[in-house]
Amino acid sequence: MSFSATRLVGLGIAVSALAVSLVGCGSNDDSGSGSGSAKKIALLLPESKTTRYEALDRPLFTEALKAACGNCELIYSNADQDASKQQQQAEAALTQGANVLVLDPVDGKAAAAVVSSAKGQNVPVVAYDRFIENANYYVSFENEAVGKLQAQTLVDDLKAAGKTSGNIAMINGSPTDPNAADFKKGAHSVLDSSGFKIAAEFDTPDWSPDKAQAWMEGQLSAIKNGLVGVYAANDGTAGGAIAALKGGGVKPLPPVTGQDSELAAIQRIVAGDQAMTIYKAVKPQAEAAAKGAVALANGGKPESTTEKSGVPSTILDPVAVTKDNIKDTVIKDNIYKVSDICTASFAAACAAAGLSSN
Repeated sequence: MSFSATRLVGLGIAVSALAVSLVGCGSNDDSGSGSGSAKKIALLLPESKTTRYEALDRPLFTEALKAACGNCELIYSNADQDASKQQQQAEAALTQGANVLVLDPVDGKAAAAVVSSAKGQNVPVVAYDRFIENANYYVSFENEAVGKLQAQTLVDDLKAAGKTSGNIAMINGSPTDPNAADFKKGAHSVLDSSGFKIAAEFDTPDWSPDKAQAWMEGQLSAIKNGLVGVYAANDGTAGGAIAALKGGGVKPLPPVTGQDSELAAIQRIVAGDQAMTIYKAVKPQAEAAAKGAVALANGGKPESTTEKSGVPSTILDPVAVTKDNIKDTVIKDNIYKVSDICTASFAAACAAAGLSSN
């Protein structure tokens, strides 16, 4: 896988209204669902600590489903980082007559039981964002490429500053998230041969920013003097690491990586506290998942670009966001307006970075 409170509330209201409007709406579907009973598509997201799920994935999937199938009904649940809760939500969706499950698993291995249960009822499963064995379709980004891109951007930043050695603290994602293992593998493929030393490493339970911060605080006494960079697997853990560095009196801050292009991370990049984040364009991901779900609901096959472990897949490319290309990524794609980023606290930094509200 942070937004302003106002933006989140507004999105929440809009999403709720849109989700309600999907239930029982008249058909303008061109995908072959016919005039029978409406197909039911369940979207099961893993958590809300990472702000993208409620702020982007949910509304964009809802919009894409409405566009792909005007008479489809959306069943929505968020598991709040609880694999058992997610399994209960999946069973509830099946009981409600879901024709397809679009599942972003809390725990990839535990999700195999959900797939087995669904298939036992002839209900196909779309693995969304995180891979699940034996799913019918998988939509995500090139996850090892994410880790490589994060690590390479960090190494390039350090070398541009004239550093060729020193300590790196590595804060990985949740050990139950199959994507986190790919990010970690990709990052190691760059860092292990970079000339920099991975002095300490941590797999962050639940992607918790608080746990990342506490771990970083505990490492500072041992690695502070030689610390030149921090690999953080996402923006939440990056925020925790930066808070620990500031609290520990580390000046200047070393470059810190991230992922998900959360608003707070973009603002930290503008301010110089975070070096980069990964932008994964959620809209095409949500659209591919919605179209694939509708195809499966109607007995067809989703369009795919490749396979992963025998599962037809659509894999998208990540993009590194730094201070130099904010305009060409998250602003260009209307994820944020300049005014969202350049609040009063960041006005001077925005001006220095060439960002200004019109």
